[in-house]
Amino acid sequence: MKKEFAVIGLGRFGGSIVRSLTEQGMEVMAIDISEDRVNEFASIATQAVIADTTDENVLKSLGIRNFDHVIVAIGDNIQSSILTTIILKELGVEHITVKAQNDYHEKVLRKIGADHVVHPERDMGRRIAHYIVSTNVLDYLELSEEYSIVEVMVNDLLAGYTLVELDIRAKYGLNIVAIKRGKEIIVSPQANDPLQMNDILIIIGADTDINRFEKKVLVE
Repeated sequence: MKKEFAVIGLGRFGGSIVRSLTEQGMEVMAIDISEDRVNEFASIATQAVIADTTDENVLKSLGIRNFDHVIVAIGDNIQSSILTTIILKELGVEHITVKAQNDYHEKVLRKIGADHVVHPERDMGRRIAHYIVSTNVLDYLELSEEYSIVEVMVNDLLAGYTLVELDIRAKYGLNIVAIKRGKEIIVSPQANDPLQMNDILIIIGADTDINRFEKKVLVE
């Protein structure tokens, strides 16, 4: 099943998450108090809504508690960010990721129950989008606009199979350049060595191929 996301705040950071989640085939509701920003994403997101998310009744009317993950990417208004997060928590939203303006803001967000706090100057929107779509994706590093390196934790769909059996290169056009197994790093892993649960695969490839691999094998 597709995961459903809501992104509150459609500035540069929130907008990049909406685009990346949509590219990965997710259902996305884009929310902002600005009509112009909402109109910009009307043709990109599954649904785009003008709303003041500091109003609990507004969030209830949007059915916000039914979303798998809500990302609060409100710009410079720290008060709105905090109040929105409190309301989301009280409404029982399962996963809440919030953009922090500074370290103090982060401390407050963690105290009121934000599940994950990010700093846009440290974490690009695309990287965060991959993190929240799949719990198996541990890290995501852009090499260029089209190519990236991703660290993926082996799940029960991959464990026990050899690289030959999985044939990831032929099926997805991706190269596994190393495997982290505990404290050991296996460079140029043997094709007939079965993968183990919690192995970490270091994969390089085109973003489109990584997205296909994630949707087929990793998204839970």
